[in-house]
Amino acid sequence: MRICVFCGSHSGNDEAYADAARRMGTTLAARGIDLVYGGSRLGLMGILADAVLNAGGAAIGVMPQALLEREIQHTGLTDLHIVATMHERKTRMAELSDGFIALPGGAGTLEEIFEQWTWAQLGIHHKPCGFLNTLAYFDPLRNMVDQMVAQGFLRPDHASMLAFDTEPEALVEMFRDYSAPRPKWRT
Repeated sequence: MRICVFCGSHSGNDEAYADAARRMGTTLAARGIDLVYGGSRLGLMGILADAVLNAGGAAIGVMPQALLEREIQHTGLTDLHIVATMHERKTRMAELSDGFIALPGGAGTLEEIFEQWTWAQLGIHHKPCGFLNTLAYFDPLRNMVDQMVAQGFLRPDHASMLAFDTEPEALVEMFRDYSAPRPKWRT
């Protein structure tokens, strides 16, 4: 099994975020789950990859050539896929992965997990999406998802496809038991 983790290229203002990235990495490695991620050595991305590798797991990076040229790639990865664009990066990450987890991060993290959630709603894939909710970071997002349902813009079963938890182990277990709802549009 491979899980793609989207997270910040910064570490955040609280050590709890780095600790959560380490716990996610060691959890994946301990369960024999390969990490797929953006390939950077910076921020939570680097902390996560180091934790996986230090625990004996596999870390697979996917990075656009432009970022590679800026020398931000992690040089100790199990494998590093070089692609031309950010769009190709997300597509390759999706192809390589069986599920997606977002750790705290910025706009790129949200954009990446939202695309995977959208693809799941449309039935493009049937893979789970989740959030490691360290320090209640994603609570405003949970409230927004509830607002989308309440206002009739999101089906309740598509809201419930998102897993939120504070523990990496719980997210991984939810992924093992995941069953996708029916797609948004049927052909």
